[in-house]
Amino acid sequence: MSLKTIPLMTAILLTLAGTAAAQDAPAPLADQAVVQDGHARFEVLTPTLIRLEYAGDDHFQDQATFTAVDRSFPAPSYTTTVSGGYREIRTANLTLRYRQGSGPFTRDNTSVQLTTTNVTAAPLFPSSCVFGTACEAENGVPGGSAATAYDHAGRTGSGFLAGYTSVGASLTQDVSAVPSAGQYQLTVRYANAQGGDGQTTTRTLSTIVNGAPGPRFTLPATSSWDTWATASVTVPLNAGTNTVRVERKSGDSGNVNLDSLAVTTAAAGYPAADSSLLTTAYGAGPKSVLGGWDRSLDNPEAVPTPEHPGLLDRDGWYLLDDTRSAVLNADRTVTDRPSHGAQPYQDGYFFGYGKDFKRGLADLNALTGGTALLPRSAYGVWFSRYFAYSDNDYRTALLPKFRSTFTPIDWLVVDTDWKSPSQWNGWNWNGALFPDPQGFLNWTKQQNLSVSLNVHTSIAGNDPKFATANATAGGLIPDGGNYVWDWSNPAHLRSYFDLHRPFDAQGVRTWWLDYCTGCGRSTASDPGVAPDNFINQAYADHAAAQGLRGFSFGRIGGAEQGGIHSSYPLGPWSERRNTLQFTGDTPMSWDMLAYEAHFTPDEAAAGLGNVSHDIGSFHGGHLPDELYARWLQLGTFQPVDRLHSDHGDRLPWDYPGAAGDSAEKFLRLRESLVPYTYTLAKQANATGVPITQPLYLDYPDQDAAYTHPQEYLYGDNVLVAPITSAGGSVPAWIPPGTWTDYFTGTVYTGPATVTITKPLSEMPVLVKAGGIVPLRTNYVDNAAAPLDQLTLNVTAGADGTFSLYEDSGEGAGAASTTRFGWQDSAKTLTVDPASGTAPARAYTLRLANSAAPTAVSVDGQRLPETAWS
Repeated sequence: MSLKTIPLMTAILLTLAGTAAAQDAPAPLADQAVVQDGHARFEVLTPTLIRLEYAGDDHFQDQATFTAVDRSFPAPSYTTTVSGGYREIRTANLTLRYRQGSGPFTRDNTSVQLTTTNVTAAPLFPSSCVFGTACEAENGVPGGSAATAYDHAGRTGSGFLAGYTSVGASLTQDVSAVPSAGQYQLTVRYANAQGGDGQTTTRTLSTIVNGAPGPRFTLPATSSWDTWATASVTVPLNAGTNTVRVERKSGDSGNVNLDSLAVTTAAAGYPAADSSLLTTAYGAGPKSVLGGWDRSLDNPEAVPTPEHPGLLDRDGWYLLDDTRSAVLNADRTVTDRPSHGAQPYQDGYFFGYGKDFKRGLADLNALTGGTALLPRSAYGVWFSRYFAYSDNDYRTALLPKFRSTFTPIDWLVVDTDWKSPSQWNGWNWNGALFPDPQGFLNWTKQQNLSVSLNVHTSIAGNDPKFATANATAGGLIPDGGNYVWDWSNPAHLRSYFDLHRPFDAQGVRTWWLDYCTGCGRSTASDPGVAPDNFINQAYADHAAAQGLRGFSFGRIGGAEQGGIHSSYPLGPWSERRNTLQFTGDTPMSWDMLAYEAHFTPDEAAAGLGNVSHDIGSFHGGHLPDELYARWLQLGTFQPVDRLHSDHGDRLPWDYPGAAGDSAEKFLRLRESLVPYTYTLAKQANATGVPITQPLYLDYPDQDAAYTHPQEYLYGDNVLVAPITSAGGSVPAWIPPGTWTDYFTGTVYTGPATVTITKPLSEMPVLVKAGGIVPLRTNYVDNAAAPLDQLTLNVTAGADGTFSLYEDSGEGAGAASTTRFGWQDSAKTLTVDPASGTAPARAYTLRLANSAAPTAVSVDGQRLPETAWS
């Protein structure tokens, strides 16, 4: 199709049939490059990613771990030499130096120079607690209710360990390099003020050393929770590596916070903390962190809430510490790593991406597994409400209202009232609300609705299914009158999913893994996995075994018993390949809307791309009109658009007037965006670059790209600057180049900072010159409708391409890609034949940032003006 001087937002209709083309077979992978030097082993995986493994007994780990599921990378070009007693490994992007024969990796014997930025990194393994050093408590292995916290001053490191509120709370740490067998001083740095027992008093914790009971800590009161003191006991240790645990036993009072611990000689003072890096149990890097992640945004005291660091920082490197993660077997079970006895062991991955942040995410994607590609329908519109809807309500009132107002809906999430006999812990349909569950699910299938049921991870003792579940598990775990599971016990996991199978057979598509106080404290006792990590992978595998696109829908990276914001030693890395993150019960406020706007791109720094907020917030009945409309606009350009509330008003017809009109418009826009969003999701699966991209991924040399966290790119060429405060305006940074307002055609040239003001009917969405955004032309109720009409939104001013990805939308099967190209100088749009089978469809061209046309041609045939004007 040849176009000459096309007007702003002119539509030209044409119909082209795609033709099939053979797809190239994947190239075989070469063996990875391995360099062993004494007890140290290095695997050069890419020019920017090197595995560092130290095994004092030379027992290296070649199996997949729960984090690192694939190391079969094409071998990159590299060289290795020995010079001046140092092993050197050079790639195009970095030079690693390790002092031969110097033992486990430390900041003194290992360094990496980044070629592109000339930064020299001295990586640190947080899991490695060395004799004579201060070891941060939050980097040890927590147990029971113990979890990382951040809400007190005076601490060292990134946080401290709190939660010694119940028996079984513990901190476990392997201490290496003990010089010889003998008696040593074990010291903790702690705070003990007004505690959970309501008294300011001396408290106690017990020790376990190499599996044997040790002495008890006596912990006198400190003046406040921001005041830290030290206390010591004498423990017997072996030469080499020893395991030390600080635990609240039944005779202990607990209720203290631990900042760090150290093992030293009796005469040594408490060692100074290393504060030059930001460390967590799952990795370490410079303090110039970019973004981060959190398990949940439930009911924060204030926003923004603290975020755990991710992979990316402005210094351009990170050490992912995988030492503690369990082995992942082919049958998806986990096995603890073999013991190395008294010999030291480390296993980690150095990412040296420099300013190429997308390269860092690509390395993470290849190592830990591709970002989960959800079913195509998941990128449409979700509706959920904590409300006791009945089958009749859905059939005769709710869905007819969606249909009559032309409001799309793809997913229906049924909250906890569906359960019986317990609303919270039941595993049976509530017959009063759903007298014919199979009929209900047959109806939802006929309406092309995917159904998710809310589930809490416990079962009541009087549940009709309890006896069978308990017998299958070999005995469930009592928990406050209910019973819970230890998912890392295979019999318990089988018991848990056996409860799901009848509902799966009826047609439930997925499960909303929710938690609440007293109704869901199931866990995974294996220290090599976190409960969230483990069960989310199990849910994904459970769905995949049914031939579905496997994913979990829940919180990530910690454990409910560890606290709503907990993070565990495994880190968030596995969640990216299997989980749609539910961010929890959020309050109704402009501040929370603003935080959600930058939380999603923040999580890109940890490679987490599938994020689902309660659009409109969970709390709050009826929102102010302006706040409601702006929240619905944000949801339109999020990975998942899921309306949810606690009995609140979140649907357009609840807001007559401009706010409701805006909500309907943007929900329809969201549905029309599904072809584009699904393509971005497939790109995220292949590259690790998420749907919502922080600006610094594309503009790392622009300082302003780091200072506008609420702005993000929705794909490489669509800039979204949500309005997140009252008044309808937002200060927006315009990246370099020419950008055109999607709604008005206003043109901006960057780099520049401008204030954009919008009525409720619009939001700031700009398309870069050369950008091509395909949208469904016609209104449809949901994404299951055939994609037979497509509008190509092209912004003139530069050349551009976009390759539309299509498949069945569920499970595996045939896929196709259709490439669109815009040649700006020739004013020509090209639609290539599809690589694979794609339907014939009508295309509409909507061209912005251009003048009025004088002629239009399609495949060389000039059209009469009446055909396109």
